[in-house]
Amino acid sequence: MEPVAEVAVDPARARVHEHGWQSWSPTTSYRLDQRPHRPVNRRNHMLAYRPGTTAPADAFQGEGLLAINPGDGGPIHVFAAVDGRAAVASVRAVAAGNTLRVAADGRVDHVTDDAGGGIGGALARWADAYAARIQVAPPRPAPTLWCSWYHYFTSVTEADMLENLEAMDSLELPIDVVQLDDGYQREIGDWLSLSDRFGSLADLVRRITQQHGRRAGIWVAPFLVGSRSQLAADHPDWLVGGDDDPIDAGHNWDQQLFALDVSRPEAAAYLTEVFTTLAGLGIDLFKVDFIYAGALDGRRHGDIDGLGAYRLGVELIRSAIGEQAYLLGCGAPILPSAGLFDAMRISPDTSPHFEPNDGDPSQPSARAAEITGAARAFQHGRFWINDADCLLARPAVQRREEWAAHVERYGGLRASSDRLTDLDGWGLATTRRLLSEPPPRIFIDT
Repeated sequence: MEPVAEVAVDPARARVHEHGWQSWSPTTSYRLDQRPHRPVNRRNHMLAYRPGTTAPADAFQGEGLLAINPGDGGPIHVFAAVDGRAAVASVRAVAAGNTLRVAADGRVDHVTDDAGGGIGGALARWADAYAARIQVAPPRPAPTLWCSWYHYFTSVTEADMLENLEAMDSLELPIDVVQLDDGYQREIGDWLSLSDRFGSLADLVRRITQQHGRRAGIWVAPFLVGSRSQLAADHPDWLVGGDDDPIDAGHNWDQQLFALDVSRPEAAAYLTEVFTTLAGLGIDLFKVDFIYAGALDGRRHGDIDGLGAYRLGVELIRSAIGEQAYLLGCGAPILPSAGLFDAMRISPDTSPHFEPNDGDPSQPSARAAEITGAARAFQHGRFWINDADCLLARPAVQRREEWAAHVERYGGLRASSDRLTDLDGWGLATTRRLLSEPPPRIFIDT
């Protein structure tokens, strides 16, 4: 890394804001005597941090963005990638007495901000300027959603979807979009082949849109290919790295994962076919997940790097679904995604449990989602609509009142993900209220 600046600080009062690589990467501000969050194992590193980059345990490192409040009344210092669509430098700050020494492995802008509001205010003003410079269009307001994930997970059935459609009608909930999440597909990568728990996706979409008068949404992990999938068996040459040496894209769903090489024309055509087919059924909200895989470095077809392939893949999806469809990103590299999405998950998954099972705040839990969701409040209304993740209000959810307060404060996209008949009086009233109230246009969290 090359030296960028030395910032004089009050060691007892200074704070450093680390911005993580993708949606699930921990992002927050630290005192100088705190150790920043780091992956607890290799799996978490691949799935939720920046693959191929190891941040030191005894220094602070932001991926494309790091901010310092010196704690002495002086200006906030923001160090940021010049254009995150093309290159995202790692920015490191090392404490040395009354100084933070800042270095980076690529070009960064250094902005000082004394306009007030602490780190949150400075990041909001930086984001305003950055979005204007790279010409991010003002985001469209998000629809309200019901999502199948946080009650049914991968075991969702067609009958579950129909039960909740009836419930949202009878409860008169203001839900615009009914989103079918992970579990409908036969395998990761085989998006047009249904599991045996679903009969006809076309029929389900017709029920949602025509019988119940709501919009249909769907979850897809477009850049992942599972080792059990028919796609991997039939077209190993479509994987990043090729059929002789496919790169590791992580491990989940009890299988090895690979990345789809959209720089290969045949793979790009398949991606287009998937989304054209789904859009043709009448689906007009698409949650694309685990999309960090699209930006993985590795041997590709043609002269294109990981970030170039990632943006190409998202642009292919947008072209297939049309400009009017709503595109929600998740598990996405943050700075490379600016300007590509209507809404973006800006935190790890929430969960019915409050603490992450392995102690790593990149992993599903309400606490992890609260930490990073608050720290990325400045992106809402500037890069996209912030998705702080779904409201969970059923009695079985740990500390549900605290999570509802977080969604109310930071949720630019409001979604429910309970089995609706499980809601008690408080849960139903809270769900109805949060789905009814329009979120603020922008957030600034200090």
